[in-house]
Amino acid sequence: MSILLLGIVVYSQQRFSISTDASVLRSYQSSQKFWAFGQTVTANFHIYPSHAVYIFVSYYSPGKFVNQVKAVARQPATQPQQLDINNRVEINYKTISVGYKRYLKGNAYAEDNWNLYGYAGFGLIMANAQNNFQINIDTSLYEPPLRPTNNEGRFQRLTLDVALGGELPIKGDLFLYLEGRSWVLTSQYPTPLLLENKNAPMLFAFNFGLRILF
Repeated sequence: MSILLLGIVVYSQQRFSISTDASVLRSYQSSQKFWAFGQTVTANFHIYPSHAVYIFVSYYSPGKFVNQVKAVARQPATQPQQLDINNRVEINYKTISVGYKRYLKGNAYAEDNWNLYGYAGFGLIMANAQNNFQINIDTSLYEPPLRPTNNEGRFQRLTLDVALGGELPIKGDLFLYLEGRSWVLTSQYPTPLLLENKNAPMLFAFNFGLRILF
């Protein structure tokens, strides 16, 4: 009987919330620096007032930057011996993540004071990259660079996602929040779409949004 009552109490505490935000994304790797804008939509399943399981999806506008690459002559008699190429790059990121959220101060239902929370989970980065060399290369005379290739394609990365944020109740079951999020790569396989593959991409996002508790 006591187990049944405990289950009823736990179940009665369970609620869920939906949040959405405007996001500013920064890619800070030396060869791939850019800013982008996007949005995150998150579902929070509150097991207890201070503990939740979350799932989010986010998407961002294309980030734009320029790389300098070289094409080397195939024969010693060819002049010039190398071509300097400006490569205009656009990368569009989408992410998904599932994990655990913990309130460090306050809780998900608090109505009178601000809350502090953190979360961590496993995710997937899905990227679409387009490289556009600014000159045409005569491949009979010059060897194009191995990376990046002058085309468009997709790549993915598995990640550990971590974030820290604060929120403030504004009215009833509405909360305003601000958070910072980072992606730590757990898979790194080379892709010919990127000039630099080590620890790529390096991303950080600032998110400002609204959470609705149901």
